[in-house]
Order: sequence, then C-alpha cells, then structure tokens
Amino acid sequence: MIHKLTKPLIELPETVLNPVADLLALGMRLYVGWQFYKAGKLKLDSWSGTLDLFESTYEVPLLSPYIAAVLGTIGEIAFPLLLFIGLTTRLAAIGLQVVNVVAMFAVLHFFNDGFSNSAYADHWLWGLMLLALMVYGGGRLSADALLQQLREKRR
Repeated sequence: MIHKLTKPLIELPETVLNPVADLLALGMRLYVGWQFYKAGKLKLDSWSGTLDLFESTYEVPLLSPYIAAVLGTIGEIAFPLLLFIGLTTRLAAIGLQVVNVVAMFAVLHFFNDGFSNSAYADHWLWGLMLLALMVYGGGRLSADALLQQLREKRR
C-alpha cells in the first residue's frame, strides 16, 4: 500500500528532473569556471599589480606571496579550462575548491564578522557548485563522459 503511494512521488520528479541534470552540470561547470577564469586572466594581465596585492594585502598562509600568486593564477586559469570541456571534472573541481578556500582565508582579515559577510556569498555559491561537481562529476555533456564511452566501446 505505501509502495503504491510513494512510487509516483519518487518517480515523477525523477522523470521530470533527470533529463536536465546534465544541463545543470554543464551550466555549473561553465558558470563557476568563468568566474575563476576571469579572475586569473585579470591577475595575468596585470602581473605587477597581482604581485603587489599578494605582497601587501592578501594573507595566504604557508606560502610566500610570489608562490601564492603564481599558484593561484595558474589554478584560476588551468582548472576552469578543464571544467569548460569537462575533462577531469572532479579533479579540476577539487583544485578550484582549494583556490576558493585559500582566497576566502586570504582576505578574511578585511571583515570583522568573518565568513558571514555578504562579500563571501559568491565564494559560498561557487564552493557549493564545485562540491556538486566533485561528487557527481561533469555529466554526460562532458569530455569525461565521451572518454568513458570510448573506453567502453574498446572492451
């Protein structure tokens, strides 16, 4: 009896939402990747300003300002490119998650109320999107899925 009542409540949302799951993954990859790519491109285009920021403003723990600037910029350029095409999506999302968390801590001293400040809203959103990509992958509209299909055909 309960099965007959709950079955449509479970199957109907799956039927409606499953087809858009891959579009959602693609949208998240493109959106969050674009946000970080823009930041990396800006750092690259104004490298002397980037170095000044890392030396005087950002407080990245455990790294010299120069190494932090180089690694941060590489991460903000390379990982988004991987996300755009969906290649090694989970690893790229993990890498960007590290960049995201380090960025949040690097500017924490600017805000009296810590992580609850509205300036962090974007970082929290990006972090959640990256977490979803880490857990679920890039979806069927990704290079990862294409490579998986090619591997299965070779078997």
